[in-house]
Amino acid sequence: MAAPDRMDERLRALGLVEAQRSAQALFAGITDRGLITPGRSEYEVTDRIAGLHRQASVAVAPWPGRLVRSGRHTLLPCGQEPCSDRFIDANDIVIARFGPLLLGGHGTDFARTLVLGDDPDMLRLHEDLPKVFAAAREVYQADVGISGREMHEVLQALAAKAGWSLGGWQTGHLVGEVPAPYPRGARTEAYIAPDNGRPLRRTVQGGWQAHWLLEVHLVDERRGFGGSFKQLLTLG
Repeated sequence: MAAPDRMDERLRALGLVEAQRSAQALFAGITDRGLITPGRSEYEVTDRIAGLHRQASVAVAPWPGRLVRSGRHTLLPCGQEPCSDRFIDANDIVIARFGPLLLGGHGTDFARTLVLGDDPDMLRLHEDLPKVFAAAREVYQADVGISGREMHEVLQALAAKAGWSLGGWQTGHLVGEVPAPYPRGARTEAYIAPDNGRPLRRTVQGGWQAHWLLEVHLVDERRGFGGSFKQLLTLG
């Protein structure tokens, strides 16, 4: 199979960026409609969001679990489903995850965090999520040879500096090739994780340029909550 040409690469990149923009619009629609409100359960909110999914301009692959997590459930890494449903409180923190988002045969993921109420720690975490993402992206852009292991170390240092811990064993993964996380130890070169010593800038199966998602999953282990900010690291 011939390697993709520049036009193929450009169309793929544009598709991934457009999928992310659609996810951002979907999250905005959820907040504008007040779908995430106290008294509703995670499964109830997931069902309500499913209706908006069907109206989205980008295809959303079926996901077996819930699209939102709240309270202590926000400590769990992506791919680990809570054992029970939970009702959202008046003072709470909620993660919304959308994905895989499919466009042109390639997939990406997206996550954002919403705070209900005025808890100062939750509000500070919410503010820190995009800041840590932006700081990590600056490091990636400045270091053309950075590896998955080194990128993970960058996230750990940024999280600790802000006063948080990282949730989960990985902080991102390839888009398209791996649209959803697999258990630890499976294909470590496809993740931003301690075991991945390969450079992030490389080609992958089919000759495509590697594009990555970065997930900033910060947690307060003492109080038992977390938040997530997940989007494209290499595009957008």
